Amino acid sequence: MDNTTATRTELANRLFFRLYQCANMLHKTGSRAIEQEGLTTQQWAVLGALSRPQAAGGMKLGDLARYLMVSRQNLAGVVGRLQRDGRLESAGDPQDGRSRLVRMTSDGRQVWRRHALPKIHGYYEQALDGFSVDDMVHTVHYLLKMLDNMRRIDVPEVKAEQGDPGSDPG
Repeated sequence: MDNTTATRTELANRLFFRLYQCANMLHKTGSRAIEQEGLTTQQWAVLGALSRPQAAGGMKLGDLARYLMVSRQNLAGVVGRLQRDGRLESAGDPQDGRSRLVRMTSDGRQVWRRHALPKIHGYYEQALDGFSVDDMVHTVHYLLKMLDNMRRIDVPEVKAEQGDPGSDPG
């Protein structure tokens, strides 16, 4: 392995390890920030996704899973707990009678807007202490670039799961 390759490999290892640590700390400290509202970071992500104007009418579970980049099975458990707690409801899709849409209840919207969001915004301020706007813009840029690469890696997996391993992912 030449010097450039060795350096690149070492930096990649450090980068991915730091991402792993950040994900774990987000789960731990983010959940602590909103635990008084009875929420976890997974529930925070679901409510955040459903609070967007594009999701005002609700989202199909599969679409929500794709948006959050989680499995339907993992998402079903989170959604089930949010439904049990009265934060989400499920209703028939007017466009497709066979499908159901998940959406926030009025109680869920109230908890999200009045209680969770102020705590989340405070958490962001603490977690991003010392970051300039430029730092945040650059970080988002590089994370999106990495996410795009990971999506390309994931495409063959998706095709194989669908029983079409010979499809061209491009």
